[in-house]
Amino acid sequence: MFSKVGQIMLYVNDQDKAAEFWRNKLGFIVKSEEDNGQGMRWIELSPNKDAETTIILHNKEFVAKMSPELNLGTPSLMFFTENLEQLHSDLSNKNVTVGEMINMPSGKVFNFADNEENYFAVMER
Repeated sequence: MFSKVGQIMLYVNDQDKAAEFWRNKLGFIVKSEEDNGQGMRWIELSPNKDAETTIILHNKEFVAKMSPELNLGTPSLMFFTENLEQLHSDLSNKNVTVGEMINMPSGKVFNFADNEENYFAVMER
C-alpha cells in the first residue's frame, strides 16, 4: 500500500530560473540540489522544512532525450493556504500572474502561473 505522496516531478526549461521563482516569489525552500556529473541535475523544493511532499525540478530537455516516452507536461497541482486573500495579494505584488478568486463547493480558489507559464491552483483550507 502507498503511504504518502513523496515527490512531484516538474519538468522545466530552465531549472535555475524556475527555482528562483519558487523561492523568491512563492517562499519555497531548497531542500537539496543534486548533480550526478553526467547532465542529470535536480532541485528539490518544499513550502517549508517539515513538508512531506516536495517538488523536484528536472531539466525538461535532458529528461526528454533520456526517456522520450515520458509525459513531460505540467502536472495539475492544487496547493492549500490558510489565508487565500493575503496570498493572492502577495503574489500579485510580486508580479506573479494570478487569476481571479472563485468560490467552489469545496472552498475559494485561484490559479497562478510560474515563470514558464505553467498554471497551478491554490485553495483556502
